[in-house]
Amino acid sequence: MELWFDEFHTPDVKHSLRVNRHLYSRRSDYQQIDIYDTPEFGKVLTLDGNVMLTERDGFIYDEMMTHVPMAVHPHIQDVLVIGAGDGGVVRELARYDAIRSIDLVEMDEQVVEACRRYLPENACRLDDRRVHIYFDNALRFIRRRKAQYDLIIVDSNDPFGPSEGYFTREFYGICYNALRDDGIMVNQQGSPFYRHDAEAMQRSHKRIVSTFPISRVYQAHIPTYAAGYWLFGFASKKYHPIDDLDKEKWLSLNLKTKYYTVRLHTGAFFLPAFLEQMLEEVEG
Repeated sequence: MELWFDEFHTPDVKHSLRVNRHLYSRRSDYQQIDIYDTPEFGKVLTLDGNVMLTERDGFIYDEMMTHVPMAVHPHIQDVLVIGAGDGGVVRELARYDAIRSIDLVEMDEQVVEACRRYLPENACRLDDRRVHIYFDNALRFIRRRKAQYDLIIVDSNDPFGPSEGYFTREFYGICYNALRDDGIMVNQQGSPFYRHDAEAMQRSHKRIVSTFPISRVYQAHIPTYAAGYWLFGFASKKYHPIDDLDKEKWLSLNLKTKYYTVRLHTGAFFLPAFLEQMLEEVEG
């Protein structure tokens, strides 16, 4: 008997992965956590039936969330990561010696425990001396922080259900206050392809534009995410994601990446016409 994992991207579109073994299954206080071993994508982490990451393509998401702001801001030292309990974003951040502190706020302790055990390549830097893990509600945590961070990375689930609060005007305002005068916020913006996802992306972008003086959207192609096409938001108090990109400085770090390059960095902000129009509709 064949075992398959199915995820509905819309009521009429289903993405299926053949499964070798169901490695982990647990209902936490917040969500259903599963880890599968698959022949094509390796280990796959799902939350409430939605793919969060795979060993095969997870590096794309982690690199684009991390290296884009790091290549723009000239002196990031203190970073806040919201979500990302799998450790992938923290792993990429920990490669930068200039960073002195990484606060990781994850709601669900069981996600971290499961990833430490079954996805050690992702979680390998969670014990870095600069990493401080807080199992807390992110909104409550950030409200207590004022002008404390140079970079905030919001690696939340999609803007439905428990994570909806991370896509509100209030949340973005709290993040703005937690950033220093030249701080940057990066967040995942979902896919613009299917209508339901596209509308959520537009709502989120409209709220960020009303909060930050500089707000841009950039893209990456991630096979296991909806339509294989994913967006990120770049919101900044001071730095422009292209005009302030310091290519030579980033290249001097000699960081080996599998997806991100400084050439791709610039290209990621040049969007297809249909997406430009969607963003213009809500930018006012």
